[in-house]
Amino acid sequence: MIYVGTCGYSYKEWIGSFYSPTIRPDEMLASYASHFTAVEIDSSYYRVPSASTVAAMNRRTPPTFRFSFKAPQSVMRPKDLSGPVHDDARLLADVIAPLLENGKLACVLLQFPNGFRRMPRNEAYLMRVMSMFDAFPLVVEFRSDDWQVPETIDLLAANGASLCNVDLPDLPGLPHPSSDVVGPIGYVRFHGRNARQWWTGSNVTRYDYSYRAQELAPWTERLAEIDAQVKESYAFFNNHARGNAPRNAELFEELLRERFGMLWQSVVARPPAGTRMPEAPSLFEK
Repeated sequence: MIYVGTCGYSYKEWIGSFYSPTIRPDEMLASYASHFTAVEIDSSYYRVPSASTVAAMNRRTPPTFRFSFKAPQSVMRPKDLSGPVHDDARLLADVIAPLLENGKLACVLLQFPNGFRRMPRNEAYLMRVMSMFDAFPLVVEFRSDDWQVPETIDLLAANGASLCNVDLPDLPGLPHPSSDVVGPIGYVRFHGRNARQWWTGSNVTRYDYSYRAQELAPWTERLAEIDAQVKESYAFFNNHARGNAPRNAELFEELLRERFGMLWQSVVARPPAGTRMPEAPSLFEK
């Protein structure tokens, strides 16, 4: 089964395009879940959510909905890679455990920065972080191409983790598109291809990019190849600026329907009947 969604959902700039102009913040997730079947929670990268916040997320989504949580920045960008893993790892594990019990937790995402290069010290730190989340499904994203080697696959496999494939600008040092598989989860993150802003832009301008159908089409084949080898797959769009992420996620779902033809309903996850608004299959103007 393939789940498609976005990285984050509570963006004010989506109001009026993806969300109703009158929507309240506490209504956003339920509205989002009427269109998509999974979301990647990026806010956990900046601050571990409270147990009450996670409980509210659970209440506002149907039983078949899936959450991915990014591990905190304090864990993924430590000042000392030879030191202990920050306690935020344990805190996040504690608050998301109920979602795992309810079958709504897709995974914990470990996103390492470009400067986290493949070397023995970093491999040792990676294994320590993975051990902190050994009770959870794990997906690891590398932003440096020196991890795109068979040894990385072996390392993740030995620790029961899965690999995140990425779509990024075509720049030296960044990972290239692939359909590499390890572990039970297929995972793809679409960051956009804004090469001009990638190294110098902010967290908004770096991801300011809208995909064209011809750019996403090859990924339907890669994801089909990935999904054939795993239990479930996720495709998340991180190009959140100007509402591009939900727009491109909808486009990607349409391309997946074309790719799988009559089989698409058994391959591409959809919201349960009654949650998707029948009078408005998309909140975007066509």
